[in-house]
Amino acid sequence: MEWVSALRGSTVGLDTAPLIYFIEENPLYLASLRRFFAAVDQGHFSVVTSILTLTEVLIHPLRQGNYRLAADYRRILLHANHINTLPLSAEIAEEAARLRARHNLRTPDSVQIATAITAGATSFLTNDSQLVGPWIPNVLVLSQIVAAS
Repeated sequence: MEWVSALRGSTVGLDTAPLIYFIEENPLYLASLRRFFAAVDQGHFSVVTSILTLTEVLIHPLRQGNYRLAADYRRILLHANHINTLPLSAEIAEEAARLRARHNLRTPDSVQIATAITAGATSFLTNDSQLVGPWIPNVLVLSQIVAAS
């Protein structure tokens, strides 16, 4: 896929939804995300996300008592090659506050984007079209990618 190839050599910020769609095999997005995560696994580019992603992905599995799924999420976010899950730092918190103040983003969204900015990401993969903005040069909205292919 052309959009995945264009990411080569870069750092990509990752929002929570695309990871959920990949791990839980959402049929609408799975083919695109398999290509994306295969390229990550091959080291074509790296991914950065906030530790907040771990909080968000664990809610449903823990509610359902699905400890295998929770373990899968932990393994990917905390141990996968080329996926960097960053803790909330003072620098990220301040950048998130600036984004929230200037653009009225929700706190979780501002933390995700601030994490990507702080890590030097030039792209951000999400499925939330409201996150397209001036903060990162290339915001990739998964539903738009799928619709265009």
